Amino acid sequence: MAPLQKKSKKTKKSNKPKQVSLVVPVEPKTNDTDWWDSFWHKNSTAPGYSVPNDESQGFKYFFRVSETTFEYICSLVREDLISRPPSGLINIEGRLLSVEKQVAIALRRLASGESQVSVGASFGVGQSTVSQVTWRFIEALEERAKCHLSWPDSDRMQEIKFGFEASYGLPNCCGAIDATHVMMTLPAVQTSDDWCDQEKNYSMLLQGIVDHEMRFIDIVTGLPGGMTFSRLLKCSAFFKLSQNGERLNGNVRNLGGDVIREYVLGGYSYPLLPWLMTPYEINGVSDSQSSFNHKHEAARLLAVKAFSLLKGNWRILSKVMWRPDKSKLPSIILTCCLLHNIIIDCGDTLHPEVALSDHHDSGYRELHCKQVDPSGRTMRENLAKHLQHGVQLDAHGTSATSVHLI
Repeated sequence: MAPLQKKSKKTKKSNKPKQVSLVVPVEPKTNDTDWWDSFWHKNSTAPGYSVPNDESQGFKYFFRVSETTFEYICSLVREDLISRPPSGLINIEGRLLSVEKQVAIALRRLASGESQVSVGASFGVGQSTVSQVTWRFIEALEERAKCHLSWPDSDRMQEIKFGFEASYGLPNCCGAIDATHVMMTLPAVQTSDDWCDQEKNYSMLLQGIVDHEMRFIDIVTGLPGGMTFSRLLKCSAFFKLSQNGERLNGNVRNLGGDVIREYVLGGYSYPLLPWLMTPYEINGVSDSQSSFNHKHEAARLLAVKAFSLLKGNWRILSKVMWRPDKSKLPSIILTCCLLHNIIIDCGDTLHPEVALSDHHDSGYRELHCKQVDPSGRTMRENLAKHLQHGVQLDAHGTSATSVHLI
């Protein structure tokens, strides 16, 4: 199947949440507006949970978002959830499920990764209702939250580049790239070497590029775990656009005669390209190369941390999925990435304690890619020389040395 990818847009879009006033159908009358009180009473003291005593913190514990962000998410999907036939969407007391309860069920399923039976029991609904509600939510959010995951426009990219340079001294850096495995079991008739990865698990890959705030600005998923990260990169629209000069093609920096174009940072699993900077091999590095590796690793860890938060917040991605529909799994993954970005865009917090305690791909060895583009080697040498000189940004975000646009 074709991978799910976020492609560049010619029109400028804001990466911030849009406050849109929508005229929506009248919501069918429901009687479960007290769903939270019922859920809290039933689950706050349930064994196996370390629920905070404060209800607002408890809300975030169960659904990963604050009540304000929850309301925003409901506003995004309300029209879709109301306009569709509500047949079957009732609880055990025969009451029609409100939009809020539907969203809560879906978020809990994605956040906990628990079985549909378990999630249903915590809300007083059946397994089939959890399945139907979760999928309807995923379809709605995938359509309505597109503005939360797109390649940055020129103004936003300038903010990102300033963020990387201010924090790590890396000029013209546009992001950090990494990838992770989403593990699953497959029925015998669907198993193949393509889906069996290097650690003999069946998995689907997710590649993501993050900005200085750990927001995803580009993803590709849907491809089998048997691929290497370098192969996954080359199958992505991001690779094709960058190779053709349609992406990472903004202003070039000239620092002391050294040309620095736009680029992203990647680990040893990626090829060294003019627009993708990887670290120097550890053995026999010079002082300037060692300094580059140190700065590079500090900034690249933003992508590692983002994936750890993604899979920690939305535990459905960190558990082994039982026989998922491989055509639907990319939408589940995209929805979790959208929710990750919405939390950041709404000024909510991504609690570090929910991040995975281990690496987001725990148990997987990093496979080194040996591909080196000569132009990429020159770019990396220019960056290493620049970092060795320790050029700092001034208050206006420009370098202390002369900066010219070419």
